[in-house]
Amino acid sequence: MVRLSEAIKLAFASIGSAKLRSALTTLGIIIGVAAVIANISLGASFGQYFEEEIGASGTNFIVIFTQKNNVFGDSQFNVVENTNGVAAVSSINQQSATLKYQSAERTATVSGVLPDYEEVGNINMEHGQFLTGQDGNVAVIGSDVAYDKFDRNLSVKNFIKVSIRNVDGGISTRTFRVKGIIQDPDASFVAPEVDPSGRVFIPLAVMQQMQHRDDIGGFFIKADSLEILDRVTDDVDENLARSVGVPSRDIDNEDAKPYEIFNQQDILDQINQLSSALTSILVAVALISLIVGSIGIMNIMLVTVTERTKEIGLMKALGYNYFDILTLFIVESVMISLFGGILGVLLGLAASMAVNSYLDIANIFPISLILLGFGISFAVGLISGVYPANKAAKMDPVEALHYE
Repeated sequence: MVRLSEAIKLAFASIGSAKLRSALTTLGIIIGVAAVIANISLGASFGQYFEEEIGASGTNFIVIFTQKNNVFGDSQFNVVENTNGVAAVSSINQQSATLKYQSAERTATVSGVLPDYEEVGNINMEHGQFLTGQDGNVAVIGSDVAYDKFDRNLSVKNFIKVSIRNVDGGISTRTFRVKGIIQDPDASFVAPEVDPSGRVFIPLAVMQQMQHRDDIGGFFIKADSLEILDRVTDDVDENLARSVGVPSRDIDNEDAKPYEIFNQQDILDQINQLSSALTSILVAVALISLIVGSIGIMNIMLVTVTERTKEIGLMKALGYNYFDILTLFIVESVMISLFGGILGVLLGLAASMAVNSYLDIANIFPISLILLGFGISFAVGLISGVYPANKAAKMDPVEALHYE
């Protein structure tokens, strides 16, 4: 039985005798492995990036909203607040409004909230303070409203006019003093339902007065921890559904409820599904390169078998058996593929780091990806080498020695 060390030595000698041809053969493997490694690494990096981005706008949050009037009131607020696992909750009424500062008018979202929204929404103040229970016609504005909406920056103690359409069809306008400016969450991707940057926050009671309504449009909730977020979401949903009159048989039917509910994990799951689908498509495209590469290796090994026909006959005459010849050529095929795999892993790592650096996101490159790259290249080399090696091993030694 031929030793592995001898097979590797002979493989290196064969590859070295045709360096350019061997290098060109590995191109398909290099590109394929690099693409697979880079895409999986980028998928993991984007997953962590989105998780950090969404976490910047709230921690363990649950959002509930309704498009209908008179669905939620104080009793529903109490139901939500008293649900086990709820750390804090703020009622919220929200709609588009016209802002006027000096002579300029702009459109923005105005949210009427309770003081607890500061905790639930993970609000950090850049200037001034957030709303309190004693506030009247004061507003807290996001960084985009303060610095990007108008030609001149807004600051604390400036006055803005807010106009919204009330339920009677008229326009309600009030003047608000800017009490605080919210610090930019420093997240370029944030769900619009929780992003404070482009919003104006006013006391809920004032918002209800302007809307000419006493009901509540929704709730923004903070669970005690991420581990129990789904359980708390289910409990809040069930309790709230019963409170608004949803029959017990329809508790699990989302279409039967007059409101929508989702949490932080739901947003992450949707993003991860999109990211996984995109990564799968890109990896599938990369696998085409691996198929091309494997065909290239099989082709070069068939050429090698033909060129070394007399050498194979001589080896058989010297006592090399079927399995010895098979091992020699499979090892050579695997060596070519592994060489391409090493370069592919390095290229994939470099490409992933370059893209992540350009996008300014953390680079995630687990060690398992290196093992995956070597595993793929080993499998490609093994599969591609079996047919040529088997052809070589089955040669008749007499015919091989007389081959011209």
